[in-house]
Amino acid sequence: MKPIEMEKVQQALDSYLNKDVYVHLETTNGAYASHLDANAYNVGAYIRNAKVRYENAKIIGDGNSYRVGLKMEIGWIYAEGLTDWTIHEGHQLLMAGHDDEGRLMVALEISETPFQQ
Repeated sequence: MKPIEMEKVQQALDSYLNKDVYVHLETTNGAYASHLDANAYNVGAYIRNAKVRYENAKIIGDGNSYRVGLKMEIGWIYAEGLTDWTIHEGHQLLMAGHDDEGRLMVALEISETPFQQ
């Protein structure tokens, strides 16, 4: 993965507009939090191969981290804290946010074919 380039990521997001796509979205602070602070809560969310169709996509950010929003007919999907991206196998847009130690904090992935289980 490489640091996010807003224009290139926006182009990739736009390439999936109005198509049925599969989304993988996960967030976690996992075990990262509790070993630093005994009072910290471990939180996370995970969804894989949600089939959606979005009509608008937007990436915004300040050069350090980014937010991507996908506007669907009746709602939104968004991920915040993204830092890196790549195109995998020529057709999957993979975006992730890593902390200062390189640990995964958030991932948003889009593909026209289901992700492997």
